[in-house]
Amino acid sequence: MDVVRGIVIWGGVALASGAVGGILAGVKNRDYSSWMAWCFVLPPLVLILLLLPRYQGVRPRQPRLDAGEESGLL
Repeated sequence: MDVVRGIVIWGGVALASGAVGGILAGVKNRDYSSWMAWCFVLPPLVLILLLLPRYQGVRPRQPRLDAGEESGLL
């Protein structure tokens, strides 16, 4: 029963860390989807994100999958 409890606690911490990482990344004008994913995988990254300064300028975005394709039909 202790192993199951540890897995449940880790899952809760990971979910909470991902949510907090996404909110912090939005406040700090950073790419929230990648920060949310990395904070879910490695919860201590929330502390690093908290220490980072606010990004000035336009929020960076991941390139779309079809960014290199032409917009015409084949």
